[in-house]
Amino acid sequence: MNITIFGATGRVGQEILKHALVDGHQVKALVRSLKLEDHDHLEVMTGDVRNQEDIERAIQGADLVFSALGTDRTTTLSEAVPFIKEAMEKQGIKRLITIGTAGILNSRMTPGVLRYQGGDSNRKLTFAAEEHEKVYRLLKASELDWTIVCPTYLPDGEASGSYRTEKDFLPEEGREITVGDTADFAYKQMESAEFSKSRVGISY
Repeated sequence: MNITIFGATGRVGQEILKHALVDGHQVKALVRSLKLEDHDHLEVMTGDVRNQEDIERAIQGADLVFSALGTDRTTTLSEAVPFIKEAMEKQGIKRLITIGTAGILNSRMTPGVLRYQGGDSNRKLTFAAEEHEKVYRLLKASELDWTIVCPTYLPDGEASGSYRTEKDFLPEEGREITVGDTADFAYKQMESAEFSKSRVGISY
């Protein structure tokens, strides 16, 4: 398959990229600077995810798109995803898999609101969740075939392949999930329609 990855130099994005290259897919990655190692199946493009022309160039010919963009205390995420959505619609690309945060899953404590609003999360700062919520609302209103993978606390670590997932909620008593397992699950959504047009919580 032809895959475009945004955020390929980030923690989760790097692991998704490794999976795709091992499996022989052709990958394009849009990055700010050339930090990725050369590979026969990898085309690295320098550019800015907040620039519509760069986005359109990066996803040209893609069968599906991964976004592992983070917030990093900036509005890059909420600025970039509308461009990704628009470019995908223009080019007729349907499948988008993104990495979100558990804060935008449904609250168990306060039905009708999100976790970051309902007291489920201990996080005092809500900026990242607010950014991810903007992406969720945008994709929910779109015609794209999207999945938002929503990890809770995300320490570094290898993939074990043993984790719990739940549509729209964080699994009960979920505390953490490694970068490796988050990437493993997100990558597997390429071949799965189980969480089409939905958020999915992941934890141990």
